[in-house]
Amino acid sequence: MDTWKIREIKAEDNQQVKHLIQSVLVEMGVPKVGTAYEDKALEDMTAEYAGESKAYFVVVENGKVIGGAGIAALRGTEEPICELQKMYFLPEARGRGIGTKMINTCLDFGRQQSFEKCYIETLPYMENARKLYHRTGFETVEEPVGDTGHYNCTVYMLKDL
Repeated sequence: MDTWKIREIKAEDNQQVKHLIQSVLVEMGVPKVGTAYEDKALEDMTAEYAGESKAYFVVVENGKVIGGAGIAALRGTEEPICELQKMYFLPEARGRGIGTKMINTCLDFGRQQSFEKCYIETLPYMENARKLYHRTGFETVEEPVGDTGHYNCTVYMLKDL
């Protein structure tokens, strides 16, 4: 039986989520500029993902947030494309099938919002993340889509919903 659950973010999760995202980025050696590390949204993820056609989900185990991912309309395009955003997991969450369930939760939400494709950007050296995205049906594309503002992320992936 799983000891964790996926649910939408609550206000009391905000600081845990910010710390989680920034600590995973530091662990991975990600630049602090031009990546999610410096996103102002990290200050209040609940507010950032409030409203229509967007959601942020967290994985909670024993009262602790051990992972999270968001889904929202991709900025900078008129096409019905959503973006998988800020998907990070603490080491204790990795290798347990949680990432796949999280992606499916986000993609199901995207389909419910009538998005036709999902986009994600990542870094070349985040190999486990790229393998997970490929396993869940994302394909690498040559050029960025839309405008994420994450100019240091140079791997672009897209999936039909």
